[in-house]
Amino acid sequence: MIRVLVVDDEALIRKGFQHILDAAQDIEVAAAVPGSQAVQVAQEICPDVVLLDIRMPDVDGFTVLAGLRRLSHPPVVAMLVTIGMDEHVATALRSGAAGFLLKDTDPEQLPFLVRALAAGGTVLSSKVTRTGVDVCPNAGPQEPAARSLVRLTDRERAVLVLIGEGLSNSDIATRMHLSTSTVKDDVSAILTEFKVDGRVQASRNAEGACLLKPPRDQEGG
Repeated sequence: MIRVLVVDDEALIRKGFQHILDAAQDIEVAAAVPGSQAVQVAQEICPDVVLLDIRMPDVDGFTVLAGLRRLSHPPVVAMLVTIGMDEHVATALRSGAAGFLLKDTDPEQLPFLVRALAAGGTVLSSKVTRTGVDVCPNAGPQEPAARSLVRLTDRERAVLVLIGEGLSNSDIATRMHLSTSTVKDDVSAILTEFKVDGRVQASRNAEGACLLKPPRDQEGG
């Protein structure tokens, strides 16, 4: 079970995300709170994933992100944004965010993206990446891998994260609650977009675009 904390100043947004995610069999919204309560609640409930509004009236989203990163067991944090907030993307990634989700993300895609975050991947909403902002702090969207990443759908990105984790098509289908044939179609689309013949090469290209995290022995190197 993936435990999620939703942090937003608007009760309607919190309730909406909670309703969508609680409908998934493998996801539980353990709490949904405004920004001022986020760090304390996260310390108490130890969520796997935090969906954090980047702009709140009571506390700045970057301040909350910094507090979450200082916890003894820091959760994976994805920032909730609206169109027109592109200038914050690179800053938040450098500050430890694992990606960005638009508040109007397709409800059907949201559970897939949370699963990708829980698996250790970076999730960047396709609408956010298409703005042309740097996808990776060290690589701009002109990089070939980043250009390919922009053209993937949100679900294809989530599948790619799990490919990077070494999961088979059947394992991905189980994890994402999809049919095996749907996963096969997504894998085929990913390989075609990256112009590679195999899953390993696709994962390496995604690593270069910062969709996947490098192996631990390569981090910081």
